[in-house]
Amino acid sequence: YVLEYGSDRLEVHQDAIPVGSRVLMVDDLLATGGTMGVSSRLIEQVGGIIVGYAYLIELVDLKGRKHLDKPIFSLVTFEGE
Repeated sequence: YVLEYGSDRLEVHQDAIPVGSRVLMVDDLLATGGTMGVSSRLIEQVGGIIVGYAYLIELVDLKGRKHLDKPIFSLVTFEGE
C-alpha cells in the first residue's frame, strides 16, 4: 500500500483469524487512517468482521476517521498545533 512518505506491505496467514470472528482493531496512533484502512481490508479478506477501532492517541486535524467506517474510540485526542 502507498503512504504519503513511501510504501509498505502487510500480510496475514489465511488461517490466522477464524471466519466470522468479530475483530476490534487496536493501534497506538490514528493519524491519516491509511494503515488501519488497509489492515481492515486484509482482515475482512480472510473472513474477519471488523467491529470497531481503538487508539491511544488521535491526531484530529489529520482527519483519519473519514477513512474508517466503524465506531472509533480514542483515549486521547490532539487538535491543532
